[in-house]
Amino acid sequence: MGLARRQFSKEFKMAAIRRLEQGVSIGEVARALEVNPNVLHRWRREFRQGPGNVFPGNGKARWSEGRIADLERKVGQQALEIDFLKGCLQRIEEQRMLQALTGDPRSTGRSKKK
Repeated sequence: MGLARRQFSKEFKMAAIRRLEQGVSIGEVARALEVNPNVLHRWRREFRQGPGNVFPGNGKARWSEGRIADLERKVGQQALEIDFLKGCLQRIEEQRMLQALTGDPRSTGRSKKK
């Protein structure tokens, strides 16, 4: 399965070009916007050839609000699961410490060989 091509809005491209025109390096802008430096070179060339009607088309935003909300929900759910598992681990460690102090080898989870 191939990756879908990303489409950028005219505003996104213009913001990238403004950064370049302000003297920010291609590499810095590429890293900040997560685009290939070659793409930035092409956008700048297209802008310089015809700034009046540059970047026709609609493009689309990289992250939709719904996608961001879904990801935030997942992060929240994972945080709850991590907290729960940390609590379980802490209780297990406390039980082991208590068993070590009392010398009571109860419920080790392994059967004894006879």
